[in-house]
Amino acid sequence: MEHTVKAFDTDIGKLRGLISQMGGLAEASIAQAILALQRSDPALAKQVRADDKAIDAIEGEVERLAVQIIALRAPMANDLREVVAALKIATVVERIGDYAKNIAKRVPLIESEQRIEPVSILPAMARMAAEMVRNALDAFAARDAEAAVRVVESDAALDDFYDSIFRTLVTHMVENPKTISQVAHLLFVAKNLERIGDHATNVAEMVYFAATGTQMPDRDRGGFTAEELR
Repeated sequence: MEHTVKAFDTDIGKLRGLISQMGGLAEASIAQAILALQRSDPALAKQVRADDKAIDAIEGEVERLAVQIIALRAPMANDLREVVAALKIATVVERIGDYAKNIAKRVPLIESEQRIEPVSILPAMARMAAEMVRNALDAFAARDAEAAVRVVESDAALDDFYDSIFRTLVTHMVENPKTISQVAHLLFVAKNLERIGDHATNVAEMVYFAATGTQMPDRDRGGFTAEELR
């Protein structure tokens, strides 16, 4: 029995490590995509798109390991919830990586156009979104339900940031019709950052359920529910 417990603990440790690795890559991709946007650097944007394959590959490893754990270790209750949560979280983190890739795809479309001031606002929003992702995954690693709740609560600030950027960009577009094309791309970027925040809250909700066995209390939000991601 002790051998089985140690083997399970080893597998869970590997699973957590893979999730952490995925999260680190996704967080870096967000930062690099925004840096490419700031610098009008199509080469860096291309690298972000290429790096997304590494996130996809780790998701595949998580899926294989999770299935193996369930099949060979037959985890129960708390342990089973953690394995299932890891499986779902990997899917969400892969989507976060896709959002970073989508941002990077916009860089070549606007790099030749005249730069506009609202671009300078986006990095702060990107840092906030990336921090939510990091905090949600830290909560998973620590099985910390309270930390997961704090991530969910922080989503309101990101939504407010998005609303502010949206108004700023639309105002700029109205006052400078020649920038409509570039503003449209920047609105897309801001929306992708807002969706990254929504996905971070989804991760936090899964962490809360894995740690407590109960659903996080309802909140007013614009993101997906954990149920919708099942």
